[in-house]
Amino acid sequence: MSASTERLRIGIDLGGTKIEIAALAADGSERLRRRVASPVGDYPGTVAAIVGLVAAAESELGQRCPVGIGIPGSESPSSGLIRNANSTCLNGNALRQDLERALGRAVRIANDANCLAMSEACDGAGAGFDTVFAVILGTGVGGALAVGGRVLAGANAIAGEWGHNPLPAPRADELPGPRCYCGRVNCIEIWLSGPGLVAEHLRRGGSQRSAEAIVAAARAGDQHARESQERHSERLARSLAAVINIFDPEVIVLGGGLSNIAEIYRDVPRHWGAQVFSDQVVTRLLRSQHGDSSGVRGAARLWPLGAADALVGQDGEIV
Repeated sequence: MSASTERLRIGIDLGGTKIEIAALAADGSERLRRRVASPVGDYPGTVAAIVGLVAAAESELGQRCPVGIGIPGSESPSSGLIRNANSTCLNGNALRQDLERALGRAVRIANDANCLAMSEACDGAGAGFDTVFAVILGTGVGGALAVGGRVLAGANAIAGEWGHNPLPAPRADELPGPRCYCGRVNCIEIWLSGPGLVAEHLRRGGSQRSAEAIVAAARAGDQHARESQERHSERLARSLAAVINIFDPEVIVLGGGLSNIAEIYRDVPRHWGAQVFSDQVVTRLLRSQHGDSSGVRGAARLWPLGAADALVGQDGEIV
């Protein structure tokens, strides 16, 4: 590996359908970005895919880099094992320790929504705002809080984790509600995720389509699809209104695949006033500035620029 004078940080976004890697320079510009399909349900395959991406990236960049990873879950402060991941093969595994051994250095891991919040609060759609709520609407639904440009972890390392609260103000036809993978019933995630939109469309008599196809059909005038999209926006409005009532952020930034639905930014603010405990709602609803790259950029920012790599010995201890 040839030496490079420019110090870079590597970020990895471990998603339900893809794993993305990017290398960031000091000014936040990208020097490399690649993605591969996630080995769904395969924990050893996931570790191997991440190690392979890092090795290939560092070979191309000509330097060894600090590595930060955003995951669709979190690391338990007590056990160090992954929990609450909708990529369920991660749960109960020591992902950080396994990667540290394989990569021969310290690795930093954070919830993917926290990475989104970090990216967007630093130099994205939330830059310049004191209070930001960042939301992932994708294979799963996550959330994170940033105050003064700093992401809040919380006493239990779950700050902002709204996706497994129950859908607020459920209507009669929404009860008892679908069962979530987490074991709870009527979770926000089971309604607002991409798979949730697809399942709801089927329940209401629509045809089997992807979330993207439902949105396209709605724009083309399909009545079933229009109704499915409208129900999704109204439920999102109720769910975000509950966040506004508690955290009252200046801006809510949406990331993930469903954040690309342009109609959300028109329809959700039209609905959320009915649930917000205020005579007006000035909270702004914005699309993530860095789009699909925001999570991976935030993961790279888990390391400060110029952070020295900590090596991992053969016994697994950081030295």
